[in-house]
Amino acid sequence: MTPIAEWNPFWQTLTGTLFTWGVTALGAAAVFLQRTPSRRMHDGMLGFAAGVMIAASYWSLLAPAIAMSESLGRWSFFPPLVGFLLGGAFLRIADRLLPHQHPAVALPEGLQTHWRRSVLLVTAITLHNIPEGLAVGVAFGAAAAGDSAYTVASAIALAIGIGIQNFPEGVAVSMPLRGTGMSRWRAFFWGQLSGMVEPIAGLLGLLAVTLVKPLLPYALGFAAGAMIYVVVEDAIPESQGNGNTDVATVGAMLGFALMMTLDVALG
Repeated sequence: MTPIAEWNPFWQTLTGTLFTWGVTALGAAAVFLQRTPSRRMHDGMLGFAAGVMIAASYWSLLAPAIAMSESLGRWSFFPPLVGFLLGGAFLRIADRLLPHQHPAVALPEGLQTHWRRSVLLVTAITLHNIPEGLAVGVAFGAAAAGDSAYTVASAIALAIGIGIQNFPEGVAVSMPLRGTGMSRWRAFFWGQLSGMVEPIAGLLGLLAVTLVKPLLPYALGFAAGAMIYVVVEDAIPESQGNGNTDVATVGAMLGFALMMTLDVALG
C-alpha cells in the first residue's frame, strides 16, 4: 500500500478531513448511550478541545508560517500576523451575519431569523468547523509545496489533533438536540452533519494555496486566527461556565500537551 506521504495532496486532504468529520460523527453518536456524559465530563472534554486548538494554532500553523516568511527578515512576522487577524475578522463577521446559537447561550446570535433552535445549534458548530477543515487543507497544501518548514507528517499530526478535539464538538451539538425532544437518530444525523463542512473547507484551502503559493503563510495564519477566535469566544467560556473550572483547565492542559507532542514527534 502506498504511504500517505506519496499520495496526491487532494487525496491527502480528503482523507484527513473525512477523518475529522468521522470523529465528529463518533461524538454525535453519544446520543445512543444509555448513560449520557455528565456535565463535568463534558466540560473537561471541551477544555481538552480548547487546549488542542491553541497548541495547533501555534505549532502547526503560526510557527511554520513564520518560518516560510524568513526571507522577509525582521518582517517575517507580517504574513502570519495579517492572516491571523483576517481569520479572526472572518469569524467575527460570520458571527454577526449568520444566524446561530451556541448550546450554552439562551439567545441566538447573528441576523434575526425564524429558524428553529435545532437548526441554529447545528449552524453554530458548522460555522466553527470551517477553520478546522481549512487548516487541514492548507497544511497538506503547504507540505505539497515542498517548503522545508512543513511536512506531510506535520499535516497528519494536525489532522489527528483536530479529529480528537472534534469528538466533544459532536457531543456538544447532538446532546442539546436530543434535549429539545428530537429522536436519537435525528439528533445524531444533525450532529454529524455539522462536520460535513470540514472536507469542503479543506479542499478549498488546498486549492487556494496550490494556485497561489505566496498565500501559504497568510493562509496558515488565517486558519490559526479563526481557530483561536473559536476557542476564546466559545470553547473556553462554555467549559468554564458550569462550576467545573478545575476539570476544564486540566482538560485544556492535557489537550495542549497532546497536540504539542503530536506535532513535535510527528513533524
